[in-house]
Amino acid sequence: MRYELGRAVRERREALGMTQAQLAQAAGLRQPAVARFEAGGTMPTLPLLERFASALRLRLNVAFEPLDRAG
Repeated sequence: MRYELGRAVRERREALGMTQAQLAQAAGLRQPAVARFEAGGTMPTLPLLERFASALRLRLNVAFEPLDRAG
């Protein structure tokens, strides 16, 4: 899951024309932390996901799904 989240953050950041440094500043992080997250090297916490969502102008949605629908 962390790889998918990292990819989603990278894709949204790029769609907005932001650099990792710009995203880091908007989220109150350092650029290496953004790079690690985008590469799937960080297990995200809800507060971190909220910071990314806010910086990327997104609404965070956390949900449980039945295993037969998860993919």
